[in-house]
Amino acid sequence: MSLPSIPNITPTISVTSQDAYNLLLISIALEEIGLSHIVNAEAEKIQYVLGTLPGLTPKATLHEILQVNKEVRATLGEVVLQELVLHKKLNSIFDNFHSSITPPNPACPPDNTAIYPPYR
Repeated sequence: MSLPSIPNITPTISVTSQDAYNLLLISIALEEIGLSHIVNAEAEKIQYVLGTLPGLTPKATLHEILQVNKEVRATLGEVVLQELVLHKKLNSIFDNFHSSITPPNPACPPDNTAIYPPYR
């Protein structure tokens, strides 16, 4: 039996600190989008069980409503915990990258007199 031959791969990856900063912010934004979908799904679950969705009027019992409420509370509790993690991640990004990020070019003049094109 022969040993596998692994090629020598040395990829060159060049990511600037600005790129890393942007990628980290994008990752937070995408997680926020995912969490918003979860919150929306939980809201629709409540609407369904209460019979407030258009065209759907199920007869939910008190027990079913309380069960859905319990499930939604648990899910939203997890969403809140994830929001806290994202908040900490965002603060960490701001604290660690604030000094290394350069303003975009061209930067505004030091006297804050920017020239804007006329409106038409």
